[in-house]
Amino acid sequence: MTQTITIIRGDGIGPEIMDATLHVLDAMQLGLQYEDADAGLVALEKHGELLPATTMASIRRNAVALKSPLATPVGGGFSSINVELRRQFDLYANVRPAISFPNTKSRFDSGIDLITIRENTEGSYISEGQEVSEDGGTAVSITRITRKGSERIVRYAFELARSTGRKKVTIVHKANILKSTSGLFLKVAREVAAEYPEIEANEMIVDNACMQLVMRPEQFDVIVTTNLFGDIISDLCAGLVGGLGLAPGANIGKDAAIFEAVHGTAPDIAGQGKANPCALLLAAAQMLDHLGKPDDATRLRKAIVDTLQARDNLTPDLGGSGNTLSFAKAIASRV
Repeated sequence: MTQTITIIRGDGIGPEIMDATLHVLDAMQLGLQYEDADAGLVALEKHGELLPATTMASIRRNAVALKSPLATPVGGGFSSINVELRRQFDLYANVRPAISFPNTKSRFDSGIDLITIRENTEGSYISEGQEVSEDGGTAVSITRITRKGSERIVRYAFELARSTGRKKVTIVHKANILKSTSGLFLKVAREVAAEYPEIEANEMIVDNACMQLVMRPEQFDVIVTTNLFGDIISDLCAGLVGGLGLAPGANIGKDAAIFEAVHGTAPDIAGQGKANPCALLLAAAQMLDHLGKPDDATRLRKAIVDTLQARDNLTPDLGGSGNTLSFAKAIASRV
């Protein structure tokens, strides 16, 4: 049975890392079909808008999309195309694994294998209630936390821990100071955690969590938290394992899911074949898990690890002399 996925090639290095990723997926002979859709600056040039209706319809129709980085112009319109996609499709769960890989520029050689699960649709990133006073002296932004949003993201974290055999969920908050918003999140998280007695649940204030991640990251398994804290923590975790070039992300909702490389468009190296495709390849592995192909996801991750271990055609950021496509071909030869 074939599966059609929406492909968004993105801006900057996006098309290069997407071509590399699809080369590997094709080598795996998974029966995937691709439907191209535009977003970002390339869509603005071709269609006059950043998120064309045809792209939204494609994602809605296929329910799964693989996305390269997008550039949002400075100025009016969307504050972020990614935020708009999450809002439009109610992609409430942002899932960011951080795993130690061999032969990377990492502060830790091994031992890190954790997942940050971030609430993706509310908190500090809502667009309503943001204003600046007429004299430019005061800015106000509303932070909104709901019981519904808190309950479903915490439940997602515990269900993921249960289904993948993980043993601990750390609830990260700032309820000691933000007693209403973070306090509600923590209250709901405790209620949900009580329904999963086989999984250890512990609580950590966000500033302590950041310190502990830097000092002893091996103590973490699954982290669940609110939007702003999760945004910061997930990038911190990427820094522990070699940077955003090895950081995939999944945005999961009830009716759709978008898988992406979380790094930027890197226009300074676009078109030069220097881009590391690992983040998007690892996002594709998350996509395969989502599609019910866990064995294929494992096969893809192992091929990436084996290629890093062999130092075969690595891109310059990983200390190699290969290019984007030669690195992908080396991975494809191992799947």
